[in-house]
Amino acid sequence: MAGLLVILFRLSIELGQVFLLPDSQVGNYEALPPWLRFSLPVAGAIILGLAFQRLPLETRSVGIVHVIDYMRFRKQPLPFSNAIVQFFGGLLAIISGHSVDREGPGVHLGAANAALLGQKMHITDDEDYLLTAAGGAAAIAAAYNTPLAGVIFVIEVFRIRYAVNHIVPVIVAAVMGAVISRLVYGHHPAFTVPDLAIGSLAELPIIMLMGVLIGVLAAAFIQSTALTAKYTIAWSPLKAFLFAGVVTGLLAQWAPSIMGVSYDAVNRIFMSGLNIQALLLLLAAKFIATSISIGARIPGGLIGPSLILGGAVGGLMEVLVKNSYPFYEGSAGFYAMIGMVAMMGATLRAPLAALVALMELTGNLHIILPGMIVVVTAEIATRALIGDKSAFTALLKIKHEKEAVSIDDNILSDKKTANETDDRAVVERPLDKS
Repeated sequence: MAGLLVILFRLSIELGQVFLLPDSQVGNYEALPPWLRFSLPVAGAIILGLAFQRLPLETRSVGIVHVIDYMRFRKQPLPFSNAIVQFFGGLLAIISGHSVDREGPGVHLGAANAALLGQKMHITDDEDYLLTAAGGAAAIAAAYNTPLAGVIFVIEVFRIRYAVNHIVPVIVAAVMGAVISRLVYGHHPAFTVPDLAIGSLAELPIIMLMGVLIGVLAAAFIQSTALTAKYTIAWSPLKAFLFAGVVTGLLAQWAPSIMGVSYDAVNRIFMSGLNIQALLLLLAAKFIATSISIGARIPGGLIGPSLILGGAVGGLMEVLVKNSYPFYEGSAGFYAMIGMVAMMGATLRAPLAALVALMELTGNLHIILPGMIVVVTAEIATRALIGDKSAFTALLKIKHEKEAVSIDDNILSDKKTANETDDRAVVERPLDKS
């Protein structure tokens, strides 16, 4: 069921893009005229903002941060009403060109679907936790055709304690999600990965340097996203979403490939179809648009954008090394692929899931060694800069701080009301003739 929900969500997005975009081509935002590239995300933000402002406050929370919040902290079953908001909110956000992905919403949908089944089955809290994690794993497996990476993802991100009786149900769910995805989209549901190989071990220093750069970029991405969330958390949905829509629309004037999930840009990077200027522009625009969109609570995910950012760094490294490093013998797309998984691992703080995804996406064991080097180097660099926090935990901390402030304000308001009542009683007491 989680796999079917993810497929339905993706098909709905593609159907909307076919009707909206030129030549009925999915993801063809580049063909839109400049005025429409600006007005489309702005219009989507206005519609989303007006809709979210009519929703109860507790129903607005969506995405992987919402799932982690309920699983690890609130320790309550995921409410399915939020998943409905996630489905239609994410659908509109992506179709209107906001710089977010469909995988984050997919994890929420899969986990909430599993939680709903658990409530109907009247299972224990521990079993419900496990079932919810299995739904999230199935969603990741269905999105990327990476069943094992889906299992490792929920261990590292959802903090599922490893035990055989815990992992076997998650594996079963992930395999089913991947099978359903293959039946609909084949072996490469997200993007087509070319044959990759490292040409020489002399390239390992370059790979380590790239890992450091990606670690710095991941730390900056987490911090900028958290900073945006901190300053916009008190804004109304309309104001926050409109801010993100305006920024995305302006950046799309120069880099239209940032709109939507942007996986077509990944394919161009793999085929060395972008020069240095185009890669730098994609990197800068995607970084700003995504950090503001996620920080402003646009109902989409950040896993896909992290892949785009890492791929852009890898593409830049490949262009520079190809022309200046005498020992370069690599294949086209090699640096982009390992850069993608390194950025994902450092941003989500899930290095093992990133390595397993590299293995499953490429089917090539020969690039695991350079993949391990770049992923671990990026992880160490990120940890040295910002400590042990991921993009999800940074956003969750800000959310909890806001809720604590709100609770404190309510307590103060209640105390103030009580004091005013007591003061009135003191003033009125002398007039009491009895």
